[in-house]
Order: sequence, then structure tokens, then C-alpha cells
Amino acid sequence: MDKTKSEESYNHILKYTGLFGGIQLLVILVGIVRNKLVAVLLGPSGMGLVSLFQSTITLFSNATNLGLPMSSVKNVSEAYEKADSQCLEKEIALVRSWSFIVAVIGTLLCVVFAPLLNNITFSWGDHSLHFILLSPVVGLTAIAGGELAVLKGTRKLSELAVISVYHVIGALIITIPIYYIWGESGIVPVLILVALIQLVCTIVFSFKHYPWRLTFKREVLGKGWMMIRVGMAFVFAGILASAAEFIIRSYLNNVASLATVGLYGAGYMMIVVYGGMVFSAMETDYYPRLSAVNTDVKATNDCVNKQMEVSILLLSPMISCFIVFLPLLVPLLYSGKFILVLGMVQASALSLYMRALYLPVEYISLAKSDSRSFLLLEIIAAVLLVVMAILFFNLYGLFGIGLGIALSSLIETLVVFLYAKFHFKFSVSRDVVKVVLLQIPLGLVCYAITFVESQLWYWLLGIMVSAVSLAISLRILKSKTNLWMALKGKILKKLHKQSNEIN
Repeated sequence: MDKTKSEESYNHILKYTGLFGGIQLLVILVGIVRNKLVAVLLGPSGMGLVSLFQSTITLFSNATNLGLPMSSVKNVSEAYEKADSQCLEKEIALVRSWSFIVAVIGTLLCVVFAPLLNNITFSWGDHSLHFILLSPVVGLTAIAGGELAVLKGTRKLSELAVISVYHVIGALIITIPIYYIWGESGIVPVLILVALIQLVCTIVFSFKHYPWRLTFKREVLGKGWMMIRVGMAFVFAGILASAAEFIIRSYLNNVASLATVGLYGAGYMMIVVYGGMVFSAMETDYYPRLSAVNTDVKATNDCVNKQMEVSILLLSPMISCFIVFLPLLVPLLYSGKFILVLGMVQASALSLYMRALYLPVEYISLAKSDSRSFLLLEIIAAVLLVVMAILFFNLYGLFGIGLGIALSSLIETLVVFLYAKFHFKFSVSRDVVKVVLLQIPLGLVCYAITFVESQLWYWLLGIMVSAVSLAISLRILKSKTNLWMALKGKILKKLHKQSNEIN
């Protein structure tokens, strides 16, 4: 690959990782505002009711959509890469047809199983009617998932970002007035309207490019079984992750207390949300690009290595700052009572380095429709997390869970890399090794600084090491991309335009 193409590739990854990371930050901030307002309007009991309805419907939706929102991206992406309009139209029609089928089936199943969902979710009252009324959310979410897959597969990345913004702002605008007027009685209508807003925002863009078309011919629908098989692997992987979390929380509740469960949940959420700012670009941009080249070993390796390199370069300074400034962030985001989780979060933050390395490699199995490999790796990851978290909690308490999470991520990375090497002929590039050897030791130094008792030296050393990490990332990114020159050109152009207007 020549230098120009290499720069373009790095530019693309950096641009859209930054874009969707920024969108994720906006979603988090708007979510915080929305949750604060909803908490004031509904109170703790109303918030609990929203959480129960939302989590149950989300789980049911994820279980009945057969993983199509994820697996169908590969089919559309491959067809898009061929530059064959007829082939692409057929794949899009196939995705939409299956999305419509699972939407109808999921909606009907939600109506049928409403009494069961009520018994599982609530220990008081009969909320079966509420789940029946919420059944359209399952269908709306399934159809929106199919349309989002079409946009991801056809690389409509800027429009996906716009959809995210419209959705989160629309949800805020709809939610607050309804809760203000009707209180808890508005919960079901709000959940339905929020799902409808997402669907409308999505189809406005997807129908503009690809008009609505369905096909229910048996031979056409039969081609979707590979897509469904991979999708089911994704569904089972989600169930495994949820089961691992459930086992850990249940164990803590039995051997410790409900307060310990709450502290663990708060700490784990900080790590998941923080990492999500960068990793959100994986599914939206990286996965379609990887799917398009999955039959070419060299192109696949190049795509994976560049994604790992950029992810590490972007994440490393953030992780360093995160570890250093956590004593201020924990009370700010929660309260002083949650300071007990500080040690756990600082230790588990190191797992984000590993996540930036193994996630791009894990996507190879999805891009190749190798559902067995993907499930095997997810099973190993779930078992590692549960064993390490419980083992180290018994040794060191909450702080031990942080160490367990970090260690399980390290082992998972080694397992994923070895498996990919022998199964997919994957090899790590020298550039990735160089970045890892530069940045991860700085992260370990930042973590070591957390044991410094002197406040002066803590902040001085912490900020200094974080600045070094940032400088290294900026220097390497500058050498591999032309974004700095493009940004400089835009600034100079704008200044020149303003100068002409003044004259």
C-alpha cells in the first residue's frame, strides 16, 4: 500500500472514530440531563418503573431480532463493495424483508408472553397490559435496526451520526413534557414514542437512498439463513455477557451486601461508558470496512492493525487522564459515598488498553461469518471475567474486582491473538507493537502514581505522564495522517475569507 492510500486509511479511521466518539459523548451528556429531569419529575419509584419496562423490552427485543441489526451489515457491505447496484438492491430487500418478519413475530410474541414478562419483572400488581401496549416497541426497534444496518453497510456514516443526534434530542424533547403532565402514566407512551422517533429518523435517510422494497420469495429468503446464523451467535454472546454480569452481582449480593453490588455497578458502568466513547465507531464504521475485505488475508490484517493502532493512540491519553482524575470524577458523577469504588475503577481502567487490542481482532470472525469462533471466544471471555472477578474479590474486596477485570482482559487478549493467528492467519504489525510498548507502560506508571500519598507529587507526576502520553499520540498521528494540514488549510481559508470581508 502506497503512502497516500495509507494516509487516507488512517485519516478515515481517525475521522470517524472521533466523530462517533464525539456523538457518544453528546448522547451521554444529553442522557445525564434527561435522567436528572426525569428523576425530578417521576422520583425514585417512577425511575425504577422506567428501568424495569425498558430493560425487559430491550432484552426481549434483542432476543427476538435474531441479531439481524448486526449480522446483516456484512451482507450489505459486501454487496456495496462490488459496486453492483442490482446485487446491492437485492441484499437490501433481503435485509428489510427479514427485519419486517422478525418485527412482526417479535411484536406478536411480546403480546403472547406479556403475562410471563409481568411475572418475571414484577413481584407486585399486574402489568401484562403495559407489556401488550409496549409490544410495538419490539417491532419498531427491529425495523429501525434493519435500516441502520443498510446505512452502515453502505457507508452512510455522516448520516448515521446525524440520526444519533436527532434521536437523542427528539427523545429529550418528547420525554420531559409528557412526564411533566402525566407523570408515571406517561411512561408507556414515552417508550413507544422514543422508538418511533428512532425509526422515523432512520427511514428518512435510508429511504432517500434506497426506496422501500420487500421480497418474500422462498428462494430469496433462504439466502438469509447464513445472516441469521451469525446473528444468533451475536444474540448468544449478549446473553453470555449478561449472564456473567448477573453471576457476579448475585455473588456479591450473597457474600457481601446490596451496597457492594451498587458500588460494583457504578464502577463497571464508568468503565463501559468511558470505553464506549471510542469503541462506538467499531460497529458503525470498522465492521462494514472489515466485512468488505474479509476474503483477503492481507487486506484484513491491514484493516485490523490500523484500527488497533488508532484506537490505542486515541485511548491512551484518555486512560491516563481518567486514572489520574478519578478522585475528582467519582464524587462529581455520583457522590462522596461512592469513593469506595475508586481503587476498583482505577485498576479496571487498564483493561481498556486490552479492549482496544482484542476487539478489532474479534470482529474478524464476525466479518467471515464464523459464528463458532465468535461464540467460543465470547464463552472464554465470560468465564474469565466471572472467575477472575470472584477470585480477586475474595482476596482484596472491591479493589480486587478491578484487578480481576484487568487480568481477565489481558488473558483474553492473548487468547484472541493466538486463536486469530492460527485460525485466520492474523499477524500483529510492527506499528502496533511500537505503539503498545510506548503507551501501555505510561498507563502502568499512571496507575502506580495512584499509590503516591503526597497530593502535590500525585498531581504533578500524574499530569506530567498524561501529557507525555498525549504528546506521543499526537506526534505519531501527525506523522501518519494529513488531517493537521487539512485543518490548518481550513483555518487559513476562513481567516482569509474574513479578511476579504473586512477589506
